[in-house]
Amino acid sequence: MAIDLVERFKQKYELLAGHVHVCAAVEEAVSAVVKVCRDSEAARVAVGEFGDGLSDPVIAGLSSAGFEVYGPEFRGEELPHGIDRAAVGVSGPAFAIAESGTLVEFATNDAYRLVSTLPRVHVGVFCEQDLIETLRESGPRVKAYFDANPENATVTFISGPSRTADIEMKLTLGVHGPEVAHAVIVRA
Repeated sequence: MAIDLVERFKQKYELLAGHVHVCAAVEEAVSAVVKVCRDSEAARVAVGEFGDGLSDPVIAGLSSAGFEVYGPEFRGEELPHGIDRAAVGVSGPAFAIAESGTLVEFATNDAYRLVSTLPRVHVGVFCEQDLIETLRESGPRVKAYFDANPENATVTFISGPSRTADIEMKLTLGVHGPEVAHAVIVRA
């Protein structure tokens, strides 16, 4: 029996030291995001853009849980410090790749990219329908994005927490980005 894309993504993402939460509905996904923020002892949460109608429920859920929500509208004079003061960044990737356990974010506004790179914890929230099987399948999507946004377009591939190794091969998480990474998948 073939393994489904959600399970394949989960296995790869967790192999890369990420945490995956598979949810049956948007409400369950919001609860998972709130739990990650509470477990991270966050007071401020930076939020970026989301697809599939996830933005309003996630922001409402975080606000009603008592978190200071920063974004998705950002003022240039507050950047990047406004996002850097958030313990958790929550954003919605354009899509995810199952074979590599990768979230793919598109941005024409650098603030949205900072939401997934500056806070200590990042949470990517997306729907199962935004999951593709292979890296090769991402090529046409990335090309279409750059064609539609020839100026100031950025694509970020996120596979678990940030990692780096020194010459002695000691792996360290969180040096150049989040040290903890979560993916919240809404099954639809």
